[in-house]
Amino acid sequence: MALSLAVGLLMLAGKSSAWWLTGSAAILSDAAESVVHMAGIGFAAFSLWLSSRPANDKFPFGYERVAFFSAGFEGALIMLAAVGIIWAAVRKWLAGLTLDNLGAGAVLVAGAAVVNAVLGLYLIRTGRLNHSLILEANGKHVLTDSWTSVGVVGGLALVMLTGWKPFDPLCAFAVALNILWTGGRLAWRSVSGLMDYSDPRVLRTVQAHLDGLLKPLPVRYHQVRIRHTGFRLIVHVHLLFPYRTPLGEAHRLATEIEQTLPELIDSPAEVITHLEAVEDHAEVHREKHFPGEP
Repeated sequence: MALSLAVGLLMLAGKSSAWWLTGSAAILSDAAESVVHMAGIGFAAFSLWLSSRPANDKFPFGYERVAFFSAGFEGALIMLAAVGIIWAAVRKWLAGLTLDNLGAGAVLVAGAAVVNAVLGLYLIRTGRLNHSLILEANGKHVLTDSWTSVGVVGGLALVMLTGWKPFDPLCAFAVALNILWTGGRLAWRSVSGLMDYSDPRVLRTVQAHLDGLLKPLPVRYHQVRIRHTGFRLIVHVHLLFPYRTPLGEAHRLATEIEQTLPELIDSPAEVITHLEAVEDHAEVHREKHFPGEP
């Protein structure tokens, strides 16, 4: 995250210099996105620090879910930048297009695109390896910044090749629509995480591992539920034992399953089990939820 912050400052300085040289609306939009990106990095760095704090009496489940706030904040900033880019491009077009030193500006922006592409891919890879939504979201933001720069360079190249200046604001519009899509996806990931969205693919994977673990045992299961904290997966499952199974034996097997299942899942995980008797669990649940019914 410190590397992301340092590179972000460097990119902002380079893009601002390119805009000062050229007066390009597309480069201005790219520089504006970098300003928003710096704010996103600041919040992401705070979120990364907060998410690593241990649980306590006030927050017994820890601070990991701040990752979803971080992703949502970055997504909102990206969408805000897209709106600002469109507004700046329209204003520049209506005021009259004047462009200078396009070659030098294009070189500066192209260099920024390459640096951001390398950094963005590194952050995404590091985030996935460490199961950190915060780093992954920040990497996607950096990669979006790189694509923005690529689009800007393309627009400047078209202006230099054809002499038609409206290519500059039109390129800014295209860039804005692209980053608006990226920001929307990040915002959706934030909302779905905070609402405990259960990914069907992950659920099927967990169930497949449970099937394999329980096949040789006199244990069945139902009511598997999963949720993600932004760092680790939490699995809730009801285990069904024969009625006459000693409590100590049932607890031993349940603990073994709680410890073994996370090793099979390709991400940090915590498994929480609830023990029931297979013969009467349906009747007990019916009495609990619908007392008095036959």
